[in-house]
Amino acid sequence: MAEESPDESSEEEEEEECETMTIGESVRDDLYDEKVDEEAEEMMLEKYKQERLEEMFPDEVDTPRDVAARIRFQKYRGLKSFRTSPWDPKENLPQDYARIFQFQNFTNTRKRVFKEIKEKDVEGAEVGWYVTLHVSEVPVSVVEHFKRGAPLAAFSLLPHEQKMSVLNMVVSRHPGNTEPVKAKEELIFHCGFRRFRASPLFSQHTAADKHKFQRFLTADVALVVTVYAPITFPPASVLLFKQNSNGMHSLIATGHLLSVDPDRMVIKRVVLSGHPFKIFTKMAVVRYMFFNREDVLWFKPVELRTKWGRRGHIKEPLGTHGHMKCSFDGKLKSQDTVLMNLYKRVFPKWTYDPYVPEPVPWVNSEISTVLPEMDMK
Repeated sequence: MAEESPDESSEEEEEEECETMTIGESVRDDLYDEKVDEEAEEMMLEKYKQERLEEMFPDEVDTPRDVAARIRFQKYRGLKSFRTSPWDPKENLPQDYARIFQFQNFTNTRKRVFKEIKEKDVEGAEVGWYVTLHVSEVPVSVVEHFKRGAPLAAFSLLPHEQKMSVLNMVVSRHPGNTEPVKAKEELIFHCGFRRFRASPLFSQHTAADKHKFQRFLTADVALVVTVYAPITFPPASVLLFKQNSNGMHSLIATGHLLSVDPDRMVIKRVVLSGHPFKIFTKMAVVRYMFFNREDVLWFKPVELRTKWGRRGHIKEPLGTHGHMKCSFDGKLKSQDTVLMNLYKRVFPKWTYDPYVPEPVPWVNSEISTVLPEMDMK
C-alpha cells in the first residue's frame, strides 16, 4: 500500500482549515436604512458643498442676471483698504440696538463692580449651610423638572446682568465635530451660568477695528461668535452645542467670553469676478462681471484687483452688455481673473431664547446582527 507523501498530507490539512468561515457582527441593510433621514442627508450634502466652495473661492458670488447688480448690492460699498479705511460704528444701526445696553467703558465697569463686591460686607448664608429657599412665580416646567430629581442651581446677578447687549465670544471648533456649521444656524450656548439658544455670527479674531464675516465655523482658526444675550462679566467659559434631529446635543466649539461691545464691527465681503476678453499693454476689456451698462457706471469708482496681484480701475463701459475697458498697473495674463471687493456691515438677529430643551441621553444606536457560521466549500 502506497504511503502519502508529506506534501500531499499538508495540502489536505490546508484545504480542511479553509472549509469553514465565520462572519462576525454585521449590519442589515434594511434595518440600517430605516434610521437614515434622506432629507437631512441631502441638506448635509449641500452644506458640505457650500463649505468646500467657500474654501476654494472665498467670498466669491455670481453676479445675478435677473436683478441689476446696483440693486442687488446697493447696501455694499468699496474700500480702498479693509484695514485702514474709516467706517463709522454708529452708522445705519438696526432697530434692535434701541433695545440693548452699552457701556461707556466695559473694562472699567467690570473692575468697579468686582471691587465693590469684594469690599462690601454681605450678610447671608455661609458656605456649607443648609437653607430653605422660597421662590414665587416659578414656571410649572421648572417644578416638574425639579421633582424628577434634577439638580437646581441658584445664582445671584451682578449689576447690569439683567440687561441685554451684544456679546462677543472667542471659540475654537471641537476636534470631535466634523460637520459643517454655517453662520446664523441656531446653536445652544452655555455662557457662564446661563444657557440659551441663539443664531450667531462668525467673524475673524483680529486686533483691527473691522472684522471680516466668516460663513462657516473653521476647524483650524479661533473665531469670534456674536449674539444678542444678557450681559455677563468675564471670566466666563463658553460651550456651543447643536441639537441633532434625534434630540441629542453635540458639542461643536469651546471658548470664553471676550467682551460686551455693540460697536464691534462685523463686515461681510462679497467678491465679484470677471474675465479678461482683450488684453493690451496696461489695458484690458473685461466681461462677465456685469451685464448692463448702468451697473458698470455705478461701480466705476470701486478699485479692481486680480488673483495675480494686479490693481486697476474701470475706465469706461463698452456697449450695453456689461463689457468694460479697465486699466491696470501692469499687463494681465490671459488666465488671470479680475475681482472687485464689496463690503457691508452685518448685525446678529434677535433670536435669543432662554428655553433650551433637555437633551436626549446618548445611546449606542448601532444595529448588530450575529450571523451563524457558514460552510464555504
